[in-house]
Amino acid sequence: MPLSSTTLDAAAPRTGTRAALASLPAPDPHADLRDVVGRWFAANARDLPWRRDDCSPWGVLVSEVMLQQTPVVRVEPAWRAWMDRWPEPADLAAASTADVLRAWGRLGYPRRALRLQDCARAVVERHGGRVPQDADELLALPGVGEYTAAAVTAFAHGRRAVVVDTNVRRVLARAVSGTALPAPSYTAAERRLAALVAPTEDDDAALWAAASMELGALVCTARSPRCDECPVADLCAWRAAGSPPDEHAARRRTQAWEGTDRQARGRVMGALRAADGPVHRDAVAGLWPDAAQLGRCVASLVEDGLLEQDGDVYRLPA
Repeated sequence: MPLSSTTLDAAAPRTGTRAALASLPAPDPHADLRDVVGRWFAANARDLPWRRDDCSPWGVLVSEVMLQQTPVVRVEPAWRAWMDRWPEPADLAAASTADVLRAWGRLGYPRRALRLQDCARAVVERHGGRVPQDADELLALPGVGEYTAAAVTAFAHGRRAVVVDTNVRRVLARAVSGTALPAPSYTAAERRLAALVAPTEDDDAALWAAASMELGALVCTARSPRCDECPVADLCAWRAAGSPPDEHAARRRTQAWEGTDRQARGRVMGALRAADGPVHRDAVAGLWPDAAQLGRCVASLVEDGLLEQDGDVYRLPA
């Protein structure tokens, strides 16, 4: 017997129902990853002073600059001393450059100290001493790049930003992309993936940024990942693939510390920081066995604005 029109209507979804179903958002494939990492972070996050509610946006910005290429264990005491001495941008802006470089101590890459002071001056001059919230205004500050602007947006102002450092890159590479380590340089594909995984809501995005960074720093490390302790081991695409080796290993370059220009520059800066006044050229000459390399490094320090030469003596900038 042929089906009646009523039977046909009952057997097929209504047009409106189909449209409603089509308009529903697709399931988020990364929701479980974010949820597990967030709960792990709540139980395991380190108690760092720049994460506390009473830390100012300026304190967060200082921490992010100091943490670039420098481990937390070295940064934390330096950050505390720095914030005690210069708790506001105006304080650092008014300091002498020599004092700033001495306070930077052995954190490495001392040009960061100069850029941080330039940043403090810009915050005072352009923003009345308050760290801006607008992303473009943050990026316009001296020494503030894509990562630092995103980190300050998320951690200081609690607003959504896609925060990606080496730790986050590694977590995404393993857990989502199934590779041992990310490519040596940050790629457009990584940027798209990071933006896709990051939650859309402000609080959730800030939590994911902090939690994924912490997971990469403490568990999903570069050389010896602690997979047996990882909260997302069951969700990890790299583990599911059998933990294949680093496909970019041949492209990675590592440089030993001994004998490098960085070591020579650091030795000169250390002598100048420790001195009460100018240091004679002869004393500097005795700091390094290779005279040509030393001369090149001293010239680069002068060019970078990290020291000044006056005849036969060197000094930190005033």
